[in-house]
Amino acid sequence: MKMFVRPHQLPGRLAAAAVILNSGLGKAGADAETAAGLQGMATTAYPFLGRMDPVTFARLLSRGEIVLGAALLAPFVPSLLAGAALTGFAASLLGLYVKVPGLRQEGSLRPTQQGIGMVKDLWLLGIGLGLVIEELCERDHD
Repeated sequence: MKMFVRPHQLPGRLAAAAVILNSGLGKAGADAETAAGLQGMATTAYPFLGRMDPVTFARLLSRGEIVLGAALLAPFVPSLLAGAALTGFAASLLGLYVKVPGLRQEGSLRPTQQGIGMVKDLWLLGIGLGLVIEELCERDHD
């Protein structure tokens, strides 16, 4: 099995994987009320998600997080691919932070007390972009 991850990339991939896997596993058995809450928040930022059944939405979100977490853990998944997926996921979470009322101080990107948990997802974006940029720069040197 060929390794597509450099040793120094492992800490970031493992940290992100642990958080994302935990989140996905936590949503795996979401009841209807929890699913509706998840979908309601997501729909505030991404209205098209409102067309889905809430339980289906929660199930797909859970599976997506589990797949992303597993991809970050798997050393045979290229860092460019894992980083691109992580970047997209983190950007969607930060989209929630920007668009959901009450998470930011008015007229600012600074978080409110309720927004601190969401704005912390910025580190996921940093890890994802770091993986992507490094891999793209390495390709330019080959």
